[in-house]
Amino acid sequence: MTPELLAALQEAQAKKRPVALLTRLSDGHQLLWPDSAVPAALAEAAAQALQEDAAGNLTLDGEAWFIHPHNPPLRIVIVGAVHIAQALVPIAQAAGYAVTVVDPRRAWATAERFPGITLIHEWTDDAVAALAPDARTAVVTLTHDPKLDDPGLDAALKSDCFYIGALGSRRTHAKRVARLTEMGHSADSIARIHAPVGLNIEAVTAPEIALSIMAEIVAVRRGAALGRRAPAAAAA
Repeated sequence: MTPELLAALQEAQAKKRPVALLTRLSDGHQLLWPDSAVPAALAEAAAQALQEDAAGNLTLDGEAWFIHPHNPPLRIVIVGAVHIAQALVPIAQAAGYAVTVVDPRRAWATAERFPGITLIHEWTDDAVAALAPDARTAVVTLTHDPKLDDPGLDAALKSDCFYIGALGSRRTHAKRVARLTEMGHSADSIARIHAPVGLNIEAVTAPEIALSIMAEIVAVRRGAALGRRAPAAAAA
């Protein structure tokens, strides 16, 4: 790898910008995609490698290429240091996500309840905005308190995060939609919110609801078709 290419790769990583390193195996020639113009088939393979987080090989016009994706880390920002959050953290970590818990209530967001997890005690809008959610970030609000959830959702809706979920019943969400509309968010923007949060697996307990949330996050990231959301999570 040339010093110039290494510097470009490091810059992309610092900016949390997904890129794919393309290596022509016959001579070791390397390119970064999408920074460099490449044939459509190679660009498609690079995009797929980034989507799937999986390296691969491609033979194009008799030339063998190795495609190595360099993605920003997967992250989950959880607003609300509640029981569901305690159950969600280990599931998210097992799925390969870095987890941050945001809650200004220091009595809830403690190292004892969330060992080894990054805790932020600032107000939710400032905290979520400072974390700069990108296309590899999911944001989940769980406090069930509009004073905490709404500012976090406001910041999330202004970001590029791939998933936004909010705890609460359909009636609660209808009121939330009205408040977010008053804050200036369009109907299309608010439609990004998955609420009631979680897939419909008839979840009841905190661990079950956490599982339904993680399942929905994975489904959205992988582009799976989603059905009706979990009523149990709605009632929590």
